[in-house]
Amino acid sequence: MSIITLTTDFGIKDHFTANIKGAILSELPEANIIDISHQISPFNILEAAYIIQNSYKSFPVNTIHIIGVDSELTLENKHLVVKFEGQYFICADNGIMSMACLNVEPEKIVEINIHDKLISNFSVLDVFVKVACHISRGGALEVIGKSIDKIKSVKNLSPFINEAKNQIIGNVIYIDNYGNVITNITKSFFREISKSREFEISVRNYKFKKIHTKYSDIVNFSIDENRRNNDGQALAIFNSSSNLEIAIYKSNPVNFGTAASLMGLNILDTVTINFK
Repeated sequence: MSIITLTTDFGIKDHFTANIKGAILSELPEANIIDISHQISPFNILEAAYIIQNSYKSFPVNTIHIIGVDSELTLENKHLVVKFEGQYFICADNGIMSMACLNVEPEKIVEINIHDKLISNFSVLDVFVKVACHISRGGALEVIGKSIDKIKSVKNLSPFINEAKNQIIGNVIYIDNYGNVITNITKSFFREISKSREFEISVRNYKFKKIHTKYSDIVNFSIDENRRNNDGQALAIFNSSSNLEIAIYKSNPVNFGTAASLMGLNILDTVTINFK
């Protein structure tokens, strides 16, 4: 029996998530259902893609991922099953998969076409669940749809480099539970452009001339603990996903604020790196 994961923007207040789980268990009583996240900001495909991209590799081959973000069926938002790296992703063709499987060629893409066989006004419950259960039973993808060659691509998500190659302009793509701000500037991209040059990162009125490898790097442990004053200090770091992150050390919204709140940053805001 395959693992079925759920990633949605439904939150935890309403009944929608429970309905999906109930529908899956009604068809597959022994299903192994894993919640990845239900706290995606409404309709935010950037957040969904970041979370999927950084979680799917932890799951075994043949895992089935239901992604219920901006999933309403329209003429421009068709429903897909995308198979890559041995796993299945059921979602709308809204650009999520072009970001989540960046630089990875899908093994198969199928446009779901069983909607006329279901009475539905809740796609994730009625369509995505049926498809997930079909795949879990070993059913062929051709039964639930037709093969296609392309998925919708989201443009302008790569950092901008000026002609002189002495400036990178990136964007905020995710804000985590601690209010840390994650950008689309990766460690490999930064190293390729920087060529070991000195740099300055500009985020609103904050400037950073060093990128740390871990949060506690800003702490001078040679100073007596009672004399340290690092909590609430801003820093730049390459996080566990190798994305440039702007953080507040031991951020707390009540005591110090967060990187997002203190710097007034939101999704798609810019972060600039200038090289010398």
